[in-house]
This record gives sequence, structure tokens and C-alpha cells, in this order.
Amino acid sequence: MQSSSDLDLQSHLRELIPEQQDRLKKFKAEHGKVQLGNITVDMVLGGMRGMTGLLWETSLLDPDEGIRFRGLSIPECQKLLPAAKPDGEPLPEGLLWLLLTGKVPNKEQVDALSKELQSRAIVPDYVYKAIDALPVTSHPMTQFATGVMGLQVQSEFQKAYEKGIHKSKYWEPTYEDSLNLIARVPLVASYVYRRIYKDGHIIPKDDSLDYGGNFSHMLGFDSPQMQELMRLYVTIHSDHEGGNVSAHTGHLVASALSDPYLSFAAALNGLAGPLHGLANQEVLLWIKSVVDECGENITKEQLKDYVWKTLNSGKVVPGFGHGVLRKTDPRYTCQREFALKHLPDDPLFQLVSNLYEVVPPILTELGKVKNPWPNVDAHSGVLLNYFGLTEARYFTVLFGVSRSLGICSQLIWDRALGLPLERPKSVTLKWLEDYCKKAA
Repeated sequence: MQSSSDLDLQSHLRELIPEQQDRLKKFKAEHGKVQLGNITVDMVLGGMRGMTGLLWETSLLDPDEGIRFRGLSIPECQKLLPAAKPDGEPLPEGLLWLLLTGKVPNKEQVDALSKELQSRAIVPDYVYKAIDALPVTSHPMTQFATGVMGLQVQSEFQKAYEKGIHKSKYWEPTYEDSLNLIARVPLVASYVYRRIYKDGHIIPKDDSLDYGGNFSHMLGFDSPQMQELMRLYVTIHSDHEGGNVSAHTGHLVASALSDPYLSFAAALNGLAGPLHGLANQEVLLWIKSVVDECGENITKEQLKDYVWKTLNSGKVVPGFGHGVLRKTDPRYTCQREFALKHLPDDPLFQLVSNLYEVVPPILTELGKVKNPWPNVDAHSGVLLNYFGLTEARYFTVLFGVSRSLGICSQLIWDRALGLPLERPKSVTLKWLEDYCKKAA
């Protein structure tokens, strides 16, 4: 638990970083030669699946219990992190403090960080002009990533590096860039939404609101329930350890000393892939296709037939399965609890509940899926749709705003710990064939 009354986040990092630098240096000296396991040909050919090869301090994913942010599960975060109202969802600012320091902040510290982010939330006009240069029909993620690249012009890290900053100080301008980026991406993201779907009628930020509440407001949704959903959404999507495409991409690009804007823009381009963040778009579109063909009052038997139809056509059922998890995603579970509290009678939520019962046995029977259980994407779209954010093509942008917290938090620690350029060894298929012949 947080004990210091100091409200300044950066001052906490100044205390923590020397301790962690010494910890890493000592650990590397004593245990650097310890083997973590064997690499198999399957791992090399299977996208490095299961290889232990990254240091990622902010979160850890367990195949059975799911994600932990600095050691805390999602239910623990919901219980311990400050909320906007009693028994409400955790404030994303509190999670950001937790990711950066490893300590649970108090409400005063979270409020101070919220005000700091508000003061940093200034986007130059040329960023919006860069977005406006694209066709309005461009995918929302294309427009969002373009806006992030526009923000890069003001990178403090780039300026400091060009002036010759000592590497021990790299984390300081990285901190400035990271908090600026986290503060500004909701403005860019909401601009993209209003530009595409609301005839360009922009809603100014409201400095009386917290991070999640203000993001909801700028999108055009001011109901207390939608603001609570946005707080929950940003919190649970913020980080998912370092091996997923967006997090790994951000880490990889940053290892070349690219600044946080360049690194995060690259991460967004990975997030935009249908096997990663774009899946949340695909889930709602698939669910709506079920309703269009079968109606809202579809029986479980009809649902089974539709699932088999999808699978037999060579497609996947979006929102089920995960590269690491082997049980129901706790991010799905907390969204289900939110739905039971706020929209228990919504037909699409009831359809999602029925899918929870129908799909896993079918995928198990199919015998090709290691994890037949729903992931985070299986639920988020239905919640957003209920409160009026019905444009599925935009959902991945919300994911991107959320992921800025995790990627930027880890990037600050990458710089503080002096993590090196990432450069794994690659081999040819012939090399593997020759190696296996010798091994045999």
C-alpha cells in the first residue's frame, strides 16, 4: 500500500528508480547465466509462442488466473484503487500510479495526477490538420495513429537526445513524453470519433472530470453509467504483459531509443490487426450478424447451429480463445458483472451470456482450440453498444487509448533500467533442418 503523502508521481519514481537499477544490476551479475528453459523448433516456427524472453515489470499474465497489475488481480484493483464514487469502478489514473510505482495510491494522489494529466492535455492544431488530410472514410485506427505521429513533433526525448543527454537521465524526458501522450490521446481519439460519426462537431474537454469520465464526455456520452464503463474499460485494457503484439512492438521500437510517440504509434499499428485489438470490432459485428439472421430471441439450439455454420465456413468465432489464457478471461468476468449490474435485460447481453454456455463445448468438441473460453473482446462491444457507442469500427481506438497507460509505464522503466536494443537471433528453415539432423 502507498504510504507517502507526496502527491507528485515523478518524485516517487526518483526514489524508486535507483533502488530498481541496483536490484537489476545485482541480479544480472549473480544470476545472468541461469537457464530459463529450452527453445523448441515448434516455438521458433510458432511465432515464439511460450518463449520467456522479455522483462515487463508492470503486469504479469498467468494462464489460469489471468492478468495481475503489479501483483494485483482485477478484483483486487477494483477493491483497492480509488474510484470516482463509492463502490464505483477504479479510476485509470490510480492504475497508472500503480503501474509506475508498484504501490496503491490514495485518493489525494490520484486527484493530483488527474489534474496533472488535465494540464498536459493540449493538442496542437497541426495534429488535427494531419488527421483532416485523410479521407473521412479512413479506418479510425489509421486516423488515430496519424494523430499520434503528429504529436511526436513535440517530443521532449528527441530534443534532449539531440542535445546530448546522459543515458542515466533518459527516463526523465521519456516520463514527460509519456505523461503528455497519455493525457493527449483521448483528445485525438475523440476528435477522430466526432469527425467520422458526428459531422465533425467537436466537444471540448471538461477539466472537472477525471480521465475516463472526460474521455466519455468528449466522445459525446455524459451518462454516469457510461462514464463508469469508460473508467472500467480503460483500466482493464491498459496492460497485458509484454508479449502481446502491441506491447511487444512498443517495447521493440523503443529499444532503438525511438521516443514514446514513435513507439506507441508502432504499437497502435500492431493493435489494428484482426488477430489483436481489431477483434473487439469483429465480435460485435458477428453478434449483430447473428441477430440479423436469427432475431434477438434466438434459442440455444439455433445459436449452436449458427456457431457451427461460422466454423464450417472456415471462420473463427470472434472473442473466444487466447494465446496465453487457458480459462475465462477475468477482464470478461468483470465486464459481465458490470452488465449484470447495469443492463441485465439487454438482449445482446443475454445473447453473450448464451454464447458463454454454447461456444466452449463446441470448440472443445472441435479439438483444435487450447482455450475455448471467452476473452475480453467477447463482452466489451455489447456494453459500449448498449450505452450508445454503436460504431464497431471505432472500438479498437478505445483499446489504443487504454493501452497507452501500460506501454508508456513500461517504457519509462525500460529507460530507467537501461534495457538494451532488442535483437533476437533468427535462422533459416535449412539451418533448422540441418540442426535437427545433427541432433538426431
